[in-house]
Amino acid sequence: MPKPKKRRVRPWRMLIVAIVFALICTAGYFAYSIYSFADNINNKDEIGNFDPIYQGDDYKPPVWEGTGRVNVLLLGADSRGVENGEPPRSDTLMIASIDPVTKKASLMSILRDTWVKIPGNEEGRINSAFTIGGPNLAMKTVSELTGIPIQYYLYTDFKGFIALVDAIGGIDLEVEKDMKYTDAADGHVFDINLKKGMQHLDGQTALQYVRFRHDAQSDYARTERQRKFLTAVADKMQTTQSILKLPSILNKMEPYIHTNLSVGDMLKLGSLAFDARAKGIQSIQLPPENLLIERRIGGAQVLSVDKTKLKRYLDDVFEGMADVPGAGTGSGTGTGTGSSSDSSSSGGSSGSPTSGNSGAAKNFRQ
Repeated sequence: MPKPKKRRVRPWRMLIVAIVFALICTAGYFAYSIYSFADNINNKDEIGNFDPIYQGDDYKPPVWEGTGRVNVLLLGADSRGVENGEPPRSDTLMIASIDPVTKKASLMSILRDTWVKIPGNEEGRINSAFTIGGPNLAMKTVSELTGIPIQYYLYTDFKGFIALVDAIGGIDLEVEKDMKYTDAADGHVFDINLKKGMQHLDGQTALQYVRFRHDAQSDYARTERQRKFLTAVADKMQTTQSILKLPSILNKMEPYIHTNLSVGDMLKLGSLAFDARAKGIQSIQLPPENLLIERRIGGAQVLSVDKTKLKRYLDDVFEGMADVPGAGTGSGTGTGTGSSSDSSSSGGSSGSPTSGNSGAAKNFRQ
């Protein structure tokens, strides 16, 4: 009786099995990295010393059900002094808003000298809400000003910003003009010295770019640069190279990020944001220049706005019915082409956020 022939395992089949196994392991590693990152940044100690009334259950952000517009308050803070018991100071306030139905996204900068009623406190600049009560009070203040329900916040400081930019390998960006400023604090670590032209910005120089406001256009041009830069970061985060480095990027960012996003909501929001990028991000300044009211309070120059008109304006923006001054849609390029960023270097042209406000802008200094 002849012996049965042994089935020969073909090399290409072994290769396919090895590839599938490697993909499964890689997917598992990526999933674990994302889950671990999301869980760790959601379960951290308090950011700083704020009024305790705003840190407990006194204010609960509205719940995002997943079907309506989701709004995330992006908080960039100057945390120098925290080790001495001082609360961090809000340096940047932005709202990232995405409609899950239309997949359209908006990135809205709030001028930090906007004069508002801070819930539970007296009136003041909107950036002081964070210093008084932390993320909860900042979310509530922004929500009452804009009429937009703010469900989440995402917080980082100078160190976190630097870590993020370095983790993705920096950003190639057109710097619209020379920028120079000397900051004596911290041994001149945060001095600003940038040259006009295409630059490769690492974490340190990128921080200089988004913080500069020491010219006639002050916070108007600065908030526009911040939106331009974040659009470029979003573009780079979706490149194949960045996606492959995602576990490493998340690991480097984790120590500097705080949020109230749950793991599940973070994953849903990440997927939604990826879809929204295909349609571009609308870049908006709040309040818009045509609604700004210049005021002088206690010897300081501030900006105020009629809240009813602002809310009506935002309703029109979300419905696609508003003529948005100073707003652009990110083109997906690091140079910021397609936004109104380039106009800021010329002193304000039609549609620039400084148009009609150059006098007010000159009065604002960091």
